[in-house]
Amino acid sequence: MVGCGLSADGRKGGFAQYGYDGGNFIAFDKETLTWTAADVSAQIIKRNWDLNQPRSRRWKAYLEVTCIQWLRKYLRYGKETLLRKETPVVKVTRKDSQEGLETLLCRAHGFSPKEIDITWRKDGEIRQGDTFHGVVSPNADGTYYTWLSIEIDPKERSHYRCHVEHDGLQEPLDVAVEESASVPVWLTAAGVVLGVLLSVLLVAGIVTLLKQQHSEKTAYRVATTSDLGSFSSSRGGIDLLGVEAVGPAKESL
Repeated sequence: MVGCGLSADGRKGGFAQYGYDGGNFIAFDKETLTWTAADVSAQIIKRNWDLNQPRSRRWKAYLEVTCIQWLRKYLRYGKETLLRKETPVVKVTRKDSQEGLETLLCRAHGFSPKEIDITWRKDGEIRQGDTFHGVVSPNADGTYYTWLSIEIDPKERSHYRCHVEHDGLQEPLDVAVEESASVPVWLTAAGVVLGVLLSVLLVAGIVTLLKQQHSEKTAYRVATTSDLGSFSSSRGGIDLLGVEAVGPAKESL
């Protein structure tokens, strides 16, 4: 296993170590250019590798130069995701539980990076034994969400806070339970009455409209009583068939 790291102050860290048969075997110390045996059977290899100084210097150069270059390159490629910081949105709700108890549920979502420290605290004291943790899961937008619940006596609700620490926060959050706002009875009754009144007016309007449309469909016009209708022709005129009328008598179709 080989790796390197670069701290904010420019210090370079690195390690190279081998395992054998499921356990640590030998590891490289880049500061002293020597190898540390983690098992008795690794002593012979340690002595041989400590004598091979060119090989040890190549390991040091790889960890402090080549590996750091790769680290910077890949960090630049993925910094939009790797260095992304989104502040968690935290909400605490409650619901009745069994035997007169209630459950407080703390939800944190929309945060990045993934690492987050979330605990229940009673009067500032961490409560670990009686809490239930949800896993930190990814969202479709690249952020994460998680939850934490605890069962309490409702009388002690005001003593509990959901404590959240995250890189996206300037300081830790302590969130109390969100109490549901109560609606006055008179306001609820007024809303019901208003809803019924609007429904009645809507039905009355529809009935009036239907009656009006029905009256327009059944209306009729009185026929004319004149002899000179559209189907008559006078002397010397042209009848509907386009033939000139003959004789003194009036003809009609």
